[in-house]
Amino acid sequence: METKEYIELGDKNFIHTYNRFQVVLEKGDGVYLYDTDGKKYLDFGAGIAVFAFGYNNKEFNDAIKEQIDSIIHTSNLFYNIPSVLAAERITAATGFDKVFFTNSGAEAIEGALKLAKRYAYNKRGKGEYEIIAMKHSFHGRTIGALSVTGNDHYQEPFTPLMPGVKFAEFNNLESVKALVNDKTCDVIMETVQGEGGIYPASEEFIRGVRALCDDRDIVMISDEIQCGMGRTGKLYAFENYGIKPDIFTTAKALGCGVPVGAFVADKKVSDALKPGDHGTTYGGNPLAAAAVVKVYDMFEKHNILDHVNEVSLYLEAKLDEITASCPYIKERRGMGLMQGLVIDGDKPVGEIIKRAMDKGLIVLSAGGNVLRLVPPLIITKEHVDEMTEILKESL
Repeated sequence: METKEYIELGDKNFIHTYNRFQVVLEKGDGVYLYDTDGKKYLDFGAGIAVFAFGYNNKEFNDAIKEQIDSIIHTSNLFYNIPSVLAAERITAATGFDKVFFTNSGAEAIEGALKLAKRYAYNKRGKGEYEIIAMKHSFHGRTIGALSVTGNDHYQEPFTPLMPGVKFAEFNNLESVKALVNDKTCDVIMETVQGEGGIYPASEEFIRGVRALCDDRDIVMISDEIQCGMGRTGKLYAFENYGIKPDIFTTAKALGCGVPVGAFVADKKVSDALKPGDHGTTYGGNPLAAAAVVKVYDMFEKHNILDHVNEVSLYLEAKLDEITASCPYIKERRGMGLMQGLVIDGDKPVGEIIKRAMDKGLIVLSAGGNVLRLVPPLIITKEHVDEMTEILKESL
């Protein structure tokens, strides 16, 4: 089949929830993707911050193939070796107490919200508990996750949503304090807002929220789905601030392309859920869990965090040069290998992305006017140079 025929067949059979690029990607190798016409793309999107090790990584692929030949699924009525090992890898690396595996980031958010509500129920009894979330946040499109997503555009067609959610200004501690009352059971935030426009939390804000939650016995949830797994130079972004949430969610690079997520709980809340309170058919299946084990092992073996910290400084310097030389780029913001260039409103970001793609570079958007760069964590300075040249030509 020709590229056009694949696109037409997809459009005929897919429910239309994505405005896809008119490109059919067929294979990948390293930090490059190839379409069905043989065109090569330098990938600074990584499947939306998923492929930490790039594509066609033999070490990772061999581990997945080995698990396929052993066992793929058992159900959570039984233990399986990969899920036991994967949970241990996460708790050992983070110092948290317990893990629940899901199939996606949105599912992890749903579980984290339930855990926080159950903790409040156990402590205070039945009540109409409230959640404080952040404006311009994004946590997913399932009903619970959508309810704590601070964007009317995503929410409006699906109201009424889960009740009891209030929205504070991100990086404004006083706006959070103003919403706290005796019904508040949790505060949820992305450590670095992704879809909202690449906004890192300020140290004053995130430390202030942690102190507020400690003072009022409120559960603090950190959404690390996009900004976690080494993307900011720490295994999880909250580590940059010297704090620990009570629960964090993780997905995307956790499985490097294999669908898996998790919510991870510290001792304060880890035993709040009881048998029957929450469940999943596929979550923690041997195949997905084997991917998690291999990801953690490869992070350590290949010193991924050290590499991210080194190459991200070079990336930031190059993006700062571009920002200084381009009159319609307002600023660069971000952390590590999660970067955004804020484009003047008169210059559509979509047009820049299209020109870059025509020249063989994949970059993404965020927040309407932000050019988002979330490359594989294995990129080199040479890849940054290649990206820089193409992006300059595309602006």
